[in-house]
Amino acid sequence: MRELGFALLNATPEVKASGQAYYDALIWGAPATLLNFVLMGWFLGREQGGKVWLLSAVANGGNVVLDYLFMMQWGWESAGAGAATAASQYLMLLVGMILVRSEGWFSKVSRVGFRIFERDAMLANFKLNKDILVRTLALISTFAVFTNLSAGLGTLVLATNTLLLKVVSLAAHFIDGLAFATESFAGIFQGQGAKNKQANLLRMSCGVSLGLGLIFATVFIVFPSSIFRLLTNHSDVIETIQADVVWLIPVLGFGSIAYILDGYFLGLTKGRILRTSMLLSAIFGFAPWVIAAWQFRSNQMLWLGLSSFMAARTITLGLQVPKTLIDNRD
Repeated sequence: MRELGFALLNATPEVKASGQAYYDALIWGAPATLLNFVLMGWFLGREQGGKVWLLSAVANGGNVVLDYLFMMQWGWESAGAGAATAASQYLMLLVGMILVRSEGWFSKVSRVGFRIFERDAMLANFKLNKDILVRTLALISTFAVFTNLSAGLGTLVLATNTLLLKVVSLAAHFIDGLAFATESFAGIFQGQGAKNKQANLLRMSCGVSLGLGLIFATVFIVFPSSIFRLLTNHSDVIETIQADVVWLIPVLGFGSIAYILDGYFLGLTKGRILRTSMLLSAIFGFAPWVIAAWQFRSNQMLWLGLSSFMAARTITLGLQVPKTLIDNRD
């Protein structure tokens, strides 16, 4: 799979070598990442959003610290970034297992574990996961195309865009904690038929998330040199990034709301809405600008495409919100 993926990457041999080093280190974290998904689902299902937030903070905080240690202090470069992410996933798993054990849930899980294989439950789970799989593949493909075209525009553009995507990813990690809580409470309020609580939850979550996204964007726009020098010592990258960092405002502005809406509809188990929204956003919001960016060799159009993609996600999901707030109990 690694060879197939990198064969599709339009980049110089040096860039491909760095990407392969990153992949070789990162892949060791895959088992922990999958188990962490289980843990987060477990805590969310038990209305323990605070523990999910704690696990996210452990993973993301650990990733930042280890990135600085491995890359800046020890000089491991791309391999260090992959190793930092993998190690942070195992740290998250360790903390999660401690939390589960402290509540004595292992014995309870063993008593009800057989219910996982009940036919109706499995069919419902596979139906939801089918839509989520398509949605996730579309999302990953969008960012993969963005990265691949960045490489096609030159090593400097690739380095600049990769750093900016790191900022987007960092902000998304913080917003994800709020999205997880929104997911959990949305499901609870739907089960209670509490439409007013659903609406209030959505307004509060979107407002806080938007604030977080814009704060992240503003900090990096106001202090680009100081902050990005912590991530790279290449002056040409720092200089170039100062012209592109303003794109963080639309990407994180629209993206912060889209993340919350993702969590909201996931909590309502509306997988088809998530799938349709993502496909429409990728095809009509992202693809046209990407084609133009390649034709005109324009990094600005590439970022416009990503901004349009985030905006399309927000709009397509937002249009579906009123339907979820109609009381159909009569």
